[in-house]
Amino acid sequence: MMNLDFLNESQRQAVLLTDGPVMILAGAGSGKTRTLVARIQYLLEEKRVGPYQILALTFSNKAAREMRERLAANTQINVGALNITTFHAFSAKLLRMEATYLGLSKNFTIYDDGESQSIIKALLNKRGINLKELSPYTVAAFIDGLKNLGYYLGLPRSPEVEKFAEDKRLFDIFLEYEAELHRSNAVDFGGLITGVLNLFRSYPEVLVKYQQKFRYLLVDEYQDTNRAQFELIHMLGGGHRNVCVVGDEDQSIYSWRGADIRNILDYETFFPEAKLIKLEQNYRSSKKIIEAASEVIARNVARKGKQMWTDNDDGDEVRIMECRDDKAEAEFIGQEIRRLFSSGVSLKDIAVFYRNNAHSRTIEDALRKEKFPYRVVAGIKFYDRKEVKDMISYMRVVVNKKDSLALTRIINTPARGVGATSLRKLEDEAVRLGLSLFELLEKIADAPAEFRHLSLSGKVSSAVNQLVHLTQEVQVLEAKGQSPSFSYEKLLNESGYLEVLRADKSYEGAARLENLEELMSALKQFEDSEPEANLTKFLEAITLDSSSEDASGDQVSLMTVHGSKGLEYPYVFLIGVEENIFPSYKSLEIGPTALEEERRLFYVAMTRAMKQLTITFAQGRLLWGSLKFNGPSQFLHEIPEKYYRWDFYQTGSKRDPSQMYARTYDDFDQRVSAEAEDSVFYREKVFHTKRPTVTAANYVSGSKISHALYGEGTVLDSEGLGQDEKVTILFRDGIKKKFMVKFAPLQKL
Repeated sequence: MMNLDFLNESQRQAVLLTDGPVMILAGAGSGKTRTLVARIQYLLEEKRVGPYQILALTFSNKAAREMRERLAANTQINVGALNITTFHAFSAKLLRMEATYLGLSKNFTIYDDGESQSIIKALLNKRGINLKELSPYTVAAFIDGLKNLGYYLGLPRSPEVEKFAEDKRLFDIFLEYEAELHRSNAVDFGGLITGVLNLFRSYPEVLVKYQQKFRYLLVDEYQDTNRAQFELIHMLGGGHRNVCVVGDEDQSIYSWRGADIRNILDYETFFPEAKLIKLEQNYRSSKKIIEAASEVIARNVARKGKQMWTDNDDGDEVRIMECRDDKAEAEFIGQEIRRLFSSGVSLKDIAVFYRNNAHSRTIEDALRKEKFPYRVVAGIKFYDRKEVKDMISYMRVVVNKKDSLALTRIINTPARGVGATSLRKLEDEAVRLGLSLFELLEKIADAPAEFRHLSLSGKVSSAVNQLVHLTQEVQVLEAKGQSPSFSYEKLLNESGYLEVLRADKSYEGAARLENLEELMSALKQFEDSEPEANLTKFLEAITLDSSSEDASGDQVSLMTVHGSKGLEYPYVFLIGVEENIFPSYKSLEIGPTALEEERRLFYVAMTRAMKQLTITFAQGRLLWGSLKFNGPSQFLHEIPEKYYRWDFYQTGSKRDPSQMYARTYDDFDQRVSAEAEDSVFYREKVFHTKRPTVTAANYVSGSKISHALYGEGTVLDSEGLGQDEKVTILFRDGIKKKFMVKFAPLQKL
């Protein structure tokens, strides 16, 4: 008889209740994986179920591998025939076996995201749609949304799909996209699962075959399933109904990629006879952390209801640290990690979480300053992110026009028609003439007739001219001592890079914008600390900082809260817990459902901490180079007073920190208002962020102007006011260009 003494009573029940539908609500740190592995082992050893009759589905190869390894270590039965796999891998294998039913060959290609994007771009070009007008990322998100709902061609449309189809242009592109995939004997990631759904609905005998093959179905991380995955589970388990799902509605945090919390909330609707088992004992965190987190998540309405508890020690109170600004916040984190390290704590036991990837930048700067090695988990270090490296390359070309490596990165970023063939021609010509690539571009812009032998298209020639003139304009600004942040903003706007990203309505596009916003803040902070700041000094500073990192295995872990799910650390710092940041301003605009997901995200962050949880927020934070005063997050107000200690940290402050001590969230507004009256910090920054009121455009349509580089022209169109005014100008040589007025060297005639 299999020994189950290592399990608590609820875990044992989850293992022994093998037949019929079962939902295991597994709270944070409740031994979910241990229970799931024991259940499979029990089916194999005690119920004598063949390993080939069990199908366990999860979301990552890592989770599947961990389950398989644990089983192999715990049982003598050969687990080689066990189907422990991801949804997509299972669907791909099944489709290859049954491909001919859907008109596919068994060797069909699975297109990754990049290949899907290429098809979408080709379809947009075919329709004559400018990629700035409709981003391929927006189209891809639309297609993913349809497939997450389980929709495929020929399926009657549900009300949710009908809502999608209201955008006829996008839906028509979806139809063309699917036709192109079929012609190419290809399937994308989302199509793997909808393909299986199509197969099962169209050929019931195939569904019955797989229902009979897999007598026991187990699903891990069930709260992360989308509607298509739910349909797949429901169909596979519809015959024998031996469907065991394991999840936690309080950790459902992926709606932005299709996860549907209704799958877990409505489970009993589809399986009325289901047994519900709750794993509520937490083995990970101290008592105060668990009780504080439980009080916060209890405010959510969309939940099944669990009461987490632990036999662990009481532990420390949650520490809430109020900081003067984001620079002070980062300084505090660096000093605290220094204190922990000095007391013998290993760096690998420390993690810093943030709501948005962009917020890693200040922490990375602080850790480099303290000479602490770190890793960005499931992400890329700030200055290594593509959009950040792109804009840094623009700056590098400005300060060093012989930097051909940087120039080749940006010459077609954003897309200007300078493809690989054109670039090769230009590089070969530069080598022939003994010039740097940019020096050649300057010559082409000055005397295009001399380079007719290169056979450059009009589009490429125009792109070369615009890039050269933009770079030269910023070089002039640098020579005159203009601030680096102003130069950066001009490069970002007039290169077209910002416009392209703003057209991208996907989650990834929003994250890229946030990173560029944070790069602006980095420049502003550099200007505050450097008396004679320029782009050269800024680039030198970030390069030297980046090159001083230690490659040691003992590193501080940095990650988004989304990336922290499933992990645990003895010491956790959660930064940027401010209104409009955490919860995000988007969730506050959308309403209660989105706010509840933000609260679940906050709960996930809290329950990663084992020994000590420190939450920080800044009174003022630089966003797009302007200081914003969001105040502490409402989630801090939801932690009962008995579970936290609220302190104040101010870099370089002459005041006694004990006098700034705030016991509760409620006295924050009153205290900060009083401080603002005698604070140079507040006075200066508030004035800096004010903009003059403007009631009319400076450059009206039809007015004549002169541009320092392009000469005389006529304003065709004007949009926006004041600092945001943009003008479209037609110059005498036929060139039409769009400028932001505050950057362009324009003069009225």
